This record gives sequence, C-alpha cells and structure tokens, in this order.
Amino acid sequence: MNIGPHSLRNNVFVAPMAGVTDRPFRQLCKQLGAGYAVSEMAASDPRLWQSEKTSRRTNHDGEMEPKAVQIAGADPAMLADCAKHNVDRGAQIIDINMGCPVKKVCNSWCGSALLQNEKLVGQILDAVVNAVDVPVTLKFRTGWNRENKNALAIAAMAEQSGIAMLTLHGRTRADGYSGEAEYETIAAVKAAVKIPVVANGDITTPERARHVLAVTGADAVMVGRAAQGRPWIFREIDHFLRTGTHLPAPMVAEVQELMLEHLQAHYAFYGEYLGVRTARKHIGWYVRDLPEGEQFRQRMNRLEDCQLQWNAVRDFFESQAAYGERLQYGIADQPLAA
Repeated sequence: MNIGPHSLRNNVFVAPMAGVTDRPFRQLCKQLGAGYAVSEMAASDPRLWQSEKTSRRTNHDGEMEPKAVQIAGADPAMLADCAKHNVDRGAQIIDINMGCPVKKVCNSWCGSALLQNEKLVGQILDAVVNAVDVPVTLKFRTGWNRENKNALAIAAMAEQSGIAMLTLHGRTRADGYSGEAEYETIAAVKAAVKIPVVANGDITTPERARHVLAVTGADAVMVGRAAQGRPWIFREIDHFLRTGTHLPAPMVAEVQELMLEHLQAHYAFYGEYLGVRTARKHIGWYVRDLPEGEQFRQRMNRLEDCQLQWNAVRDFFESQAAYGERLQYGIADQPLAA
C-alpha cells in the first residue's frame, strides 16, 4: 500500500492518540510491525508552535519513515501555514484531524466539530493540499451524530481536493468512544472513492481486523486503544492477515527488554520530571491483566524517580518468569502459589 510516493510495509497502522503516540511509542510500534504511524495532533495556532508541548508532538528525530504529522484547527489559512511549517521541519505526510470528539477540541470548532460545516471542511482541505508538496490525508468520523451522518459527502470533497488517503472512524462525534463501531459507512465510503480508505474503530484482535477488512473492503486498519500496553499487536495482526495463524504470546524476557528500552527512550524524550510521571500510564497498560499487575501498578505510581521506576519494572517482569516463559494474560487476580 502507498501514500503518495511512500510505500508502506503492511496495512496495519497506529492511530494518533493524544498523550499516547509520542515519538518513543510510535517508534516502538513501528519496530513491532506497524506499517504506519501518525503523530499526536499538533495545534495549528502559530503562537503554540514553539511551545514545549507542540515541539515534542512534532519531533520526529530518528523516527522510521514516513514521518507523518497530524494537525488540528479550524482556520484554513492557519492550517495551511501549519502544514508548511511541519513540512519544513521534516514531515513527509500531513494528516488533518476532523475526528477528535473531545469537548475541549470541539468547543473550538476543531476536530469532529468541523463536520457540521461542510463549506469550511472544503476550504480547509483545499488550503492544506495546495500549501504543501507532500501527501495530505484526512482522519474523520461518520458525522456529528447518528441523525447527521455526512461521511460520504466529506469523502467526495476530500477526493476532489486531492486528499491522498482517508481514515474513517466508524462512530459519530456524539458517540465518542462508546458503543460498537459501525462499519457500513466505511464500506459505503470505500465503494464511493478511488483513494485508499483506512478503517478505524474497535480493531482489537487479529480476527476483528480480518473481519473489518472483509466487510468494509478497506485498504488498511488502524489500531488505537488496543495497542496501549500491547504494541506487539501490530505484528500479531499482520501475521494473522498473511497466514491465518496466530503468533504465540510474547516471551517475558522480550517484553521486559522492550519495556525497559521504551522507558529509557521515554525518559530521554521528556526529561526526569515529566518522564517518570508520563510513563506511569504506559507501565499501567503493560501490566494490566498480568499476575500481580494491579498491585504493582499501585506501588509504581508512588515512585518519583526514573531509575527507581525503571528498576521496579525490571524486577516486576523478572517475577513474571515464575508464571511461564511467555506472558500470562487473564490471571491477574491469581497470585503465584507458594
């Protein structure tokens, strides 16, 4: 599969998630089989471009190509300038966010709130596509509520504007992340356009990925929350799609090494103070559903030193070897027998 001139190694992608898909996590997901990853959304307001938060979100130093930056805003000219700014900083693909349902974002008429104004959507798409010489993609939802679904109209506008790829989350803005994703709209969009379409929403297992590709005809799937704490899900899905067979659970020793490397990269990226605090959620996701995982998470959340946190994670995964050489999910409430 290609996005413009960029050839992707597979069709299993990482969803951009605010506060999650920073550079260390994106790089880890790519290392573990993701064919493509997009940054957390970056604000289009030029007053924020040099802020520490926005600078981190658009930092792709050393990242596996292609380097994609997601931008968010509601002003066509501002978004066009933001796209140019990020291309100048090394972005090879620009993704426009019209999918975020968070109130803080939608109250500024950004994210999925834009779907209520199709004229403005068209102006934004034209402005950004015409501003840069790299592929521009669009992530959006099926509409702003169940009574007002306009994904087909948005998709047609996007294709006409020169958008290179569409990613459609099978929920409306009003749905947030609740309920089950509906895939019939993704199928309808795929049937209506000639550009690649990526299916997003509830891609949680290899079987679900295969099912969604089959029922939607989509070119790829995008995995979000299911990758939190399980970044190897990308190689599991890719393997299943290619062979129809499952990979075994990862080895404890491998996950320990991956986790410790992830933490080192995380600390280097954020620094001591933010690093130890922002790593807590990642560690919590890694250990959930593992034996003694919840007890460990509670102890770990009280640590405020990177080295102590790193040591605690190392020791926790060493203890997991007592349950077997591979991770043992689903027995989190069963302590090891004496």
